[in-house]
Amino acid sequence: MVRQEIETKLQAAFKPSHLEVIDESYRHNVPAGSESHFKIILVSNEFVEQRMLSRHRSVYRVLAKELEEGVHALALHTYTEKEWKELGDSVLASPACRGGDKMTSML
Repeated sequence: MVRQEIETKLQAAFKPSHLEVIDESYRHNVPAGSESHFKIILVSNEFVEQRMLSRHRSVYRVLAKELEEGVHALALHTYTEKEWKELGDSVLASPACRGGDKMTSML
């Protein structure tokens, strides 16, 4: 449900040529069924002449409600169509969770 809301908002705001919203919550130390960690691949010419920080800020503005209500982390990959083609339509895998496990967090 959260994933779908994120996808809908990003579609409306950026009119992307490519969008993937991947729920990576299962890779983190969260309760089963949590929707709190997402990888977003967003390709839009709305990003032309914008630096990465500006692109990310615009995504954060669009998803402010989700970030306030439980989304803990966004791995943002924001590209123009030209940049995306130069990457061969792929991004690096997300790194392993560094939040620790239940035993580590209790120490």
